[in-house]
Parts: sequence; C-alpha cells; structure tokens
Amino acid sequence: MTDIVSADWVADHREDCRIVDVRDAWEYDALGHLPGAVNVPFDRFRTGEGEAGMLPSEDDWASLLSEIGVTGDGDVVAYDDHHGVFAARFLVTAELLGHDPEKLHLLDGDFSSWQLERETTSDAPEVAATEYVVSPPESSPLVGPDEVAAAADDPEAVLVDTREDEEYAEGHIPGAVLLDWRELVDDETRGLLAREDALAVLESVGIVPEKRVVLYCNTARRISHTYVVLRHLGFEDVDFYEGSLTEWEAEDRPLETGTAE
Repeated sequence: MTDIVSADWVADHREDCRIVDVRDAWEYDALGHLPGAVNVPFDRFRTGEGEAGMLPSEDDWASLLSEIGVTGDGDVVAYDDHHGVFAARFLVTAELLGHDPEKLHLLDGDFSSWQLERETTSDAPEVAATEYVVSPPESSPLVGPDEVAAAADDPEAVLVDTREDEEYAEGHIPGAVLLDWRELVDDETRGLLAREDALAVLESVGIVPEKRVVLYCNTARRISHTYVVLRHLGFEDVDFYEGSLTEWEAEDRPLETGTAE
C-alpha cells in the first residue's frame, strides 16, 4: 500500500527514491525544493483523457514517468505545499496505473513543514530518462456509479463525501456521510493527525475498518488523500469513485441537500 513517511525517512532514503514535487513550476524554482526532487506540476498528470475520470492515458503517464526517471520497480516519494492532497493524487494515479503501491510514499507534512528544519535547494537535479512501462494492476479499487449507489444502501459499507461542509449541503450523493479530508490533517505540523486521533475522527462519522469504505469528492483529488490515509491506517476495503460528482451529475443521478446529521 502507499505509505506515509516522515521527513527523517525521506532524508535517509532520498538517494534511493525518485522525489517528486507536484507544486507549480514557479514555486519549485523560486521557493526552492527538496534536494534531488524533480518537478511535476499538478496539471501535467490531470489530462482527463484516460478511460476514467481525470486519470491520464497510459501512454501519457508512461511518457511522464520516463521523463522524470522513474523505473517500473522504483520507489517514489511525492510532496506538495497543500498538506499532501496534490501529492497523494500523483501517488494514487501511479497505483491505479499499476505501480507497486509498496513503492509509493507520501511525505508526512509538506514543503512548508520540511523547510522549517531541513535543507532545500534551487538546483534541479540531472535526471537520466527511463523507459517506464505501464502495467495495469490485476485488481483495482476503482468503482463506477452503480456500485456507489449500491454502497449507499449497504449496511456493511459507508459512502464518504470528502468535500467541505458547504459543498455537501449544496448537494451530495444520497446516503453519504461527510468527512472533510482536512479533518485528518494537523494544521500545526501540516501532516497526518496522530493515529489514535485520526481513527477517532473517522469513527465519529461511522468510518471503521470493519466496513467497506467508498470515497468520492468532485474530481477525485481530495479522495486521493483520504484513500492514502485510510490505507496507511490499515483499512483494507477502500473503494475509489474516480468519476466522483462530475460523472454522477453528468449522468443526471439524484442528489440530496442539507447538512450532515
């Protein structure tokens, strides 16, 4: 599974990993970045031209990872400056397109937390291109709208909306509980809440390891962070609605309004 790793871990392993900075190019250049990090701005892997949602095509993804020197069995660490939500999307994209999730790592915290105590640089690394090949996984957490609708009526499942309160109130998939993805982030450290605190937040809205969890937001960015966190916490049955509300509404499926109970 994609794991969440400390700054100490990244510092100790950075020679053995491809570190990916998913901030805008100007931030990477002007504000500095982690030593050895390559820059892949968010819009470079959000083409929406693949088979589902906003995933890139296999050819585009293979070309991108080849360009930044990722090998098929290589370790990848990703970070951003938004509590990890954009970096998580990069890593989940890699997992959905077949990269070994055991080789995928999200920095616990973000660039702002890293630079408070650690070295940064403005020098871009020299990167040798690879010939990355996409190998679609045998199984996938991706689900479609029919499975999402069924989950809402399944007592053994919990359908989770990871958007903000106002968005949820304006319209959400019937039966969904609300969990703003940021509730699992510590504002002070900019990283994940302590394990017991995170589990308590999840349990407060009925998200427990014994249940199947189905995640959605608007365009699958925010659920990427929640997906990584849940898997890191040991949740084994987590499904990912890549189409999210963009697809749900395009198919004219029903919405509920109102706040969470």
